[in-house]
Amino acid sequence: MDKPKPKISKEMLDKLTKEQVDVCFYKGTEAPFTGKLLHNKEKGTYHCVVCGNPLFPSETKFESGTGWPSFYDVIKKGNVKLEEDASYSMDRTEVVCSKCGAHLGHMFNDGPPDKTGLRYCINSVALDFKPISS
Repeated sequence: MDKPKPKISKEMLDKLTKEQVDVCFYKGTEAPFTGKLLHNKEKGTYHCVVCGNPLFPSETKFESGTGWPSFYDVIKKGNVKLEEDASYSMDRTEVVCSKCGAHLGHMFNDGPPDKTGLRYCINSVALDFKPISS
């Protein structure tokens, strides 16, 4: 059975790259170690690339060695939604934007134990980074 095709406006198609559409609307995954925000160490906020919803503060970003930007906490409870994901015969927790429903990545329970113990493993292409102005 084919996946249902999401409704994507012409405006969204003009704004986003093909890879962003694939990840955010069709639950794709960018190749590991290729994302432009993987090694970003600037202070600021990571937002949903589709709707601009603030998702993760830079203070919660950490090097996980997995190849994708990783965060141990969200900017505000309720800004992301967690959903069961049993695709590819795996039992995972999908992370989606609570405002627009865009697929962001997955959450795992192997994050820093001295923080939340969580690892939000997020596709770089699903994020828009806004630095703090000096």
